[in-house]
Amino acid sequence: MRYEDIPNKIDINGRRVVRATLYPPIPRKVSDTYVRTTPGDRIDILAHQYYGNVNMWWLIAEANGVGKGSFALTPGSLLRIPKEYDDVLQEYIRLNQ
Repeated sequence: MRYEDIPNKIDINGRRVVRATLYPPIPRKVSDTYVRTTPGDRIDILAHQYYGNVNMWWLIAEANGVGKGSFALTPGSLLRIPKEYDDVLQEYIRLNQ
C-alpha cells in the first residue's frame, strides 16, 4: 500500500491524520517508453501493465502531470512511462519519512 510508510498522527479528536504525500521530480531518461492512450485507458491500468502494480499509478501521473482526481485519461494523449525509477522510489521514501 502506498501510504503504509507515511507517518501519521492522531489529532485532538482522536482521528488519524495522514500528512500530504510528497512526490519527487521524475527526470526524462532515454529508457522511457511513450504510449498513445486509447479510449478506456486508465492510469492505474497502465501502471499494472507496465509495472505489475496498480499502486504505481502516481509514477505515470507525476511524469506526465495527469491523474489529479481521476484515473481516466484523454484518448490520444501521449504519455511517458518511466522505466528506470529506482532512484525516484528512493527519493519518494526519503521525502515521506
